[in-house]
Amino acid sequence: MRGLAIVALGYAVIAVADATVKWVLPTIGPAAAMVWRGVFGGLTVLLLSRGRALRAVNRRLLAARSLLSAGVSAAWYLAWSLGVSLADSYAVAAASPLLMTLLAIPLLGETVGWRRWCSTAVGCAGVLFMLQPGGELWRPESALLLAATAVMALTRIWTRMLTRTDTPDSMAFWVLAAQAPVGLALLAWPAMWPPGGPPPVLPPAWALATLAGFALLNALAQILFGRGYALAPVSAIAPFEYTPLLWGIGLGFLLWGEVPAWTTLGGAAIVVAAGLYNVHRERLRRSAERAARPRGAA
Repeated sequence: MRGLAIVALGYAVIAVADATVKWVLPTIGPAAAMVWRGVFGGLTVLLLSRGRALRAVNRRLLAARSLLSAGVSAAWYLAWSLGVSLADSYAVAAASPLLMTLLAIPLLGETVGWRRWCSTAVGCAGVLFMLQPGGELWRPESALLLAATAVMALTRIWTRMLTRTDTPDSMAFWVLAAQAPVGLALLAWPAMWPPGGPPPVLPPAWALATLAGFALLNALAQILFGRGYALAPVSAIAPFEYTPLLWGIGLGFLLWGEVPAWTTLGGAAIVVAAGLYNVHRERLRRSAERAARPRGAA
């Protein structure tokens, strides 16, 4: 229960952080936002952990997860800067648990029965319903978000694997530290600039303060996810993957007056229902496995 509470808090914090960076993107652009996120976020984790337990143990997996997470951030920030709403981006991201179900087969050696295969197929149909021609999400940015969602599903499985070797503070620090060099590299791409041209070397005071708060929230969320994933099983955490959609709808409406289209909400409802059914089937499977064990077995 403590792990689930920590994860739920982490998703609330990350939704507020996303709204914060979306607010400042027109001033500094996606690439600069990544740089400042890496600088402020890395320093925040360093201060909170006092430099302890930041050593990377599973270096290859941690480096791959950190770099791919930076790529996911770049895709999300670019989509937001091009006008995609919080709720719409979170609706696409709702496919992540379904993709985690599929990726768990080769990566974690899990077995998926026909019921979960069917529900996953229904969830994919919900994604197609959201992305139908002529709908609100029928735009190039949606393809970018869908690819980023697939990568995000992979990094979340790696998060679970890394909890066996690395500390939550270490995972948070290296994920945030990777943002700065990737953001610097992306500064060469004009699409990652703000509308007025290259980002300023030093943002305005209000933007700098906003970025500092954004980085602090990100650092806190990364630490919460690392600790929550270490305390609770993935099957129990999975339903909370959908809470950012609720946060995104509320924050988007309050800050920008954004109202998702009915096709987005309808498709997201199908995806969420399929994901929750997968969670239900996973719990039943694990209960059956425990019941089949000999008495006294570990």
